[in-house]
Amino acid sequence: MRSWLVGLAGALLLSGPALAQPAACPPTAAAPTAEQARRDLREAVDRGFLWRLRKDGRESYLYGTVHVGKQAWIHPGPTVARALAASDTVALELDALDADVQRRLARGAAALPGMALPSALQARLDRQARIQCVPPQALAGYVPEMQIGALTGLVGRRDGFDPAYGIDVALAGWARSAHKAVVSLETPELQLAALKSSSWDETLEFVDSALAEMENDHAAPALRRIAEVWSQGDLEALTRYDTWCDCINTPADRAAMARLLDERNPPLADRIAELHRGGHRVFAAVGSLHMTGRFGLPTLLAQRGFQVDVVAFPRR
Repeated sequence: MRSWLVGLAGALLLSGPALAQPAACPPTAAAPTAEQARRDLREAVDRGFLWRLRKDGRESYLYGTVHVGKQAWIHPGPTVARALAASDTVALELDALDADVQRRLARGAAALPGMALPSALQARLDRQARIQCVPPQALAGYVPEMQIGALTGLVGRRDGFDPAYGIDVALAGWARSAHKAVVSLETPELQLAALKSSSWDETLEFVDSALAEMENDHAAPALRRIAEVWSQGDLEALTRYDTWCDCINTPADRAAMARLLDERNPPLADRIAELHRGGHRVFAAVGSLHMTGRFGLPTLLAQRGFQVDVVAFPRR
């Protein structure tokens, strides 16, 4: 689970290098043809999780995203499209298309001198990179957590899930095409601080655990499950993810999840509230796992005086 949460930052780090494409590799994500785009737009359905936020006589929206997707998912369904059209500002965890954000992520994720994995662990990581059709040298300059995040985002490509079709990236592109303001709710530096391990021993444990998930063929089904929960808008399944993710088994797991979700959510809620208070009609899009529990964003925004209502999608 932790490696899925690192996926957005990790995917951005791989936006430059071209992926190797032997015959056994899945096809590289590509822009749809004009005909495909028209079809996908015409057939778009609502996916994900949407809440309406009311305060001070204005409406804003909170939307739960997923950091991988399929090509057909990048077009918002009719309900989500109306919420986007009614908003003047699209607020993302990080604006993936902002060149400054990309530079700061790359700089902050750069490996420091002497930050080398043990040779056996490095060999395992290189093997998984080759399996995911990534030249190991494309990852080598980054801290291990970001290397794992990048690889985790790619394990679903053979099932049709690709970080290039991540909903956060799609929304950043849509907002620009619609001439909406786009803002980041976090800074790259703050997000990296949350995503990095607190010690080298924790880094080694995280890398070993994440590689074991890939080697045992657990990572791809786990990614597929959370992507399908998102696609189906299954809020009940999302709220009990801890019962099926097999990801919170140790004190270290619990500490990492608290740092990645519970500790980041109050500042995210504060930033959304600040934008709304400033007169904006905000469409705030944040990873879906930030929406659940006592410290989930819907609960925190309600505590900040918003009327928070789930927006139901039409049944398919």
